[in-house]
This record gives sequence, structure tokens and C-alpha cells, in this order.
Amino acid sequence: MKTIMKAALTSLALMLALPACAQSKPAPNPNDADPALWVVKDADTTIYLFGTIHVLKPGLSWFDEAVKTAFDKSDQLMLEMVQPDQATMQQIVLKNGIITSGPTLTEQLPADKRGAYLKAVTDAGLPPQAFDRMKPWLAGVTLSIAPIQKLGYDPKNGPETVLADAAKAANKPVAGLETAEQQIGYFNGLSQKAQIDFLTSTVEDLPKAGEEMAEMVDEWAKGDPDALAKTMNDSLKDSPEVAKTLLTDRNARWATWIKERMAKPGTVFIAVGAGHLAGNDSVQAQLAKQGIKAERIAY
Repeated sequence: MKTIMKAALTSLALMLALPACAQSKPAPNPNDADPALWVVKDADTTIYLFGTIHVLKPGLSWFDEAVKTAFDKSDQLMLEMVQPDQATMQQIVLKNGIITSGPTLTEQLPADKRGAYLKAVTDAGLPPQAFDRMKPWLAGVTLSIAPIQKLGYDPKNGPETVLADAAKAANKPVAGLETAEQQIGYFNGLSQKAQIDFLTSTVEDLPKAGEEMAEMVDEWAKGDPDALAKTMNDSLKDSPEVAKTLLTDRNARWATWIKERMAKPGTVFIAVGAGHLAGNDSVQAQLAKQGIKAERIAY
């Protein structure tokens, strides 16, 4: 499995699994960011498509200019999912990510990968057996979070949280394209091989986690979906199962939702992970297959 597969999985994982990050530090002087924004419209319906990075450091100024204008014009906010309360999310994760019998996680790993895995666990300040009852996907998610969290990335600074708070303040309804159960189910439904590959590649890439995240955020802030697609999605072709589960199928479902929503008047602001709005299988590409054109908003 390539680094990009890890990035795609971890991007989704961060939104799901970081409800209790450390409190955000006061933002430094803001740095201007101009993420990409698209629009789909007809005579009486307008739908904005905004790509997000689920967790950010404080100090990026992105909720302004065209993004803020589009949001203010919208009647409704649609996210990938509406984050449930922490107790509910924990229950969903435990139900889908923990096994109570059978081989331990360490025993499930290839023999030549166990040493690096155990070192990663102990380097995180945990006992070697800490994840032995976890499914591989959950162990990979948990390990991937630690270095990102230490670097100051926090969902409280992420667009989903900022947009949801703004919608609440403006009395705009907020809904999800998916549920938390569905999103956890994407991980849990991966084959054992894909889960093991995710875990072992996460371990291998831990030293580069900060560098990779910084690269994705930089491309996002510059509004460069082509570069972001290359960083996040290109190597998914080496794992068709993951590409189909995490990107292609979901993008197609969301495009269908948009097409159906176009039949009703109104204005909607959709915010989903930026990787879904980049590359050959993007939501925009799926819309094009249905005869609907998404136009980039220049700003």
C-alpha cells in the first residue's frame, strides 16, 4: 500500500476519531488561504461544492471572500456527516473496531512487520499489547492520529466545525450525506489484507506524517486540486478496493444526491473532503457523467 492510501484513509479517520483533541491554541496572525470552490446551478437551484481538510492548525484565514459569500447565500449546509456526540461515536467505533477473541493484532501481522509495529506502539507511550484486541483499521487510525495531534492539527480548526458553528449561528439547517455508522463501516468493510496494509503503511510513514499533512494543507490553501489529487488519490490505483470504497462509490452517490437535489429550488453549500473534488473520479467528474457541469469559481 502506498503513502497516498494512508493519507486518504487517515483524512477520513481524523474527522471521525478526534472529537477530544487538545484545546486549540490562540491563532497567530492569519495566513490567507484560498481553497477551491465550485458551483452547480440552474434557473432556481444553486449548489456550491467546497473541499475541506478535516483538521487544520490555527491561523489559516479561509472562511472569507468567495467561500463566505457562497455560504452566506446558502439556505442549508451539507457535510459528509454530522458529528455525533463523543459517547455515541465511541460506541460506534468500539462496536465495529474491537474483537474479543481470536489471534491478537500482533499475531495477525506478517512476522517481518511486527517489530516496527510494536516500536510504534511503545513510542506512543503505550504498552506493546495496547491494541491487541483492535481490528487493524482501528489500530492504524489510532496510530496515525498521534503525530498529527502533536503538531497542532485539530478538528476544531477544520472547516466542518467552523462551517457547522456558522450555520448554527445563522439558523441554517445542517445535514449529512452519510451517517457516522456508514463512515466507520467503510473501514470495517475493508478486507483483512487492506486493513493490514493500512496499518503497516501507517507505521512505516509515521516519521513523515507531519511533512505529508503540511503538503496537503499547502495544496488545499493554494486552491490547487490537481496537485492535491496527485498527493491524495493517484496511488489509490494500486489498491482498487480502497479506491472504490473510499472515493469512487461515495463520489458517485454524492453526485446522484446533487442531481436529485437540483430538482428542488434553493441554495445549498456542500463541504466534503478535498480529495473527493480532485482527480479523475471526483464528484465533478461523476456529475459530468450525468450531464451536469460544475464550474470553478474564480476568486
